[in-house]
Amino acid sequence: MFHFTFLQAAVTGLIQGITELFPISSLGHSVLVPAWLGGSWRAFSNTPQYLLVAVALHLASAVALFLVFAPRWIAILKSVVTWKRNSSAFKIFWLLLLGTVPVALIGFAFNNFFQRNFQKPLSSAIFLTLNGLILFGAERLTSRRHPHAVPADENLAIVERVSPGQAVVIGVGQSAALFAGISRFGVTVSFGLLRGLSRSVAADFAFLLSFPVILGASIVKLPKLGHGALAGSYGALTFGAGVAFVATIFSVKVLTKWFKSNSLRPFAAYCLIVGLISIIKFGFFN
Repeated sequence: MFHFTFLQAAVTGLIQGITELFPISSLGHSVLVPAWLGGSWRAFSNTPQYLLVAVALHLASAVALFLVFAPRWIAILKSVVTWKRNSSAFKIFWLLLLGTVPVALIGFAFNNFFQRNFQKPLSSAIFLTLNGLILFGAERLTSRRHPHAVPADENLAIVERVSPGQAVVIGVGQSAALFAGISRFGVTVSFGLLRGLSRSVAADFAFLLSFPVILGASIVKLPKLGHGALAGSYGALTFGAGVAFVATIFSVKVLTKWFKSNSLRPFAAYCLIVGLISIIKFGFFN
């Protein structure tokens, strides 16, 4: 029988909450951390139920994301219900929809492929290294661009600077995060920068785009949680979800300030260092 301890719940929830929006890949760390710890931790992460645990913790992060940006989400949803087509909130809804559809289609089409590659430490290490290269590349290619001022109206800034075509391209780009090791947030910001967005607008659009993608992926898998696969571990799972919820709120608060004026380079360096060391570990000494 699957056994999920409160210690495992706390550590896994903390990893999920911190790394979901830091551009260092939550799925990648969910695979690599237990693999590095070894023993019962690695055995726990190799069970079929571990993916369900990851789904539940992702759902907790989605709820936290909604609450942090609740005023904006309420305005967006209200504009759709009342069909205020000329409002910036309504236009953002369609941009987010265009950014979400590509990853939903790709995820659905290749679901079995991505599930088979989940829980492989070497694969996650390789993609984490690639994630670092993507972040460095985006910074390198956009480093000489004149920075835009932080907008007073964030919704209006997105509408003015994100075209429907850019939203689709960014959505396709974030599909890479279906590989454990590639950061959804990091790829979304990187593609936004490469498409000409300012750092602040690219990050803001990435924060909003994260919610429907994480929520949708969680809801698709959620029914399996009630089929007894985690019987006896729901208390620990609830505790872990609470930790993930709090950690996600913390990471959002930190990153919304960070990306107004700081770069992706520290995160890129982290991904390269951890990724390369993990490649050596799991590729040659595992």
